Amino acid sequence: MTKPNQYYFYVLLCADHTLYGGYSTDVYKRFAAHQAGKGAKYTKVKSRHPLKLIYFETFDSKSAALKAEYAFKHQPRKAKIDYLLAHGVQIE
Repeated sequence: MTKPNQYYFYVLLCADHTLYGGYSTDVYKRFAAHQAGKGAKYTKVKSRHPLKLIYFETFDSKSAALKAEYAFKHQPRKAKIDYLLAHGVQIE
């Protein structure tokens, strides 16, 4: 259950083994939207389903959560995997 006034950066593992990073104020509701094909354009592609929510991090400010999302999205795959490993998430 998410808390009010919290902001989240989250990572999805797609069925095609790609990683998607996003931002939300309600990570579980946003994940449900992605699963229903109503999320981002990237996750609407059927070949990327099913999706797995593999990581999320809580922030006290929207700005901090958006910065985390931006930083994650703008790095190569190896750096994304290293980030996840450093946070206790192993995907491969």
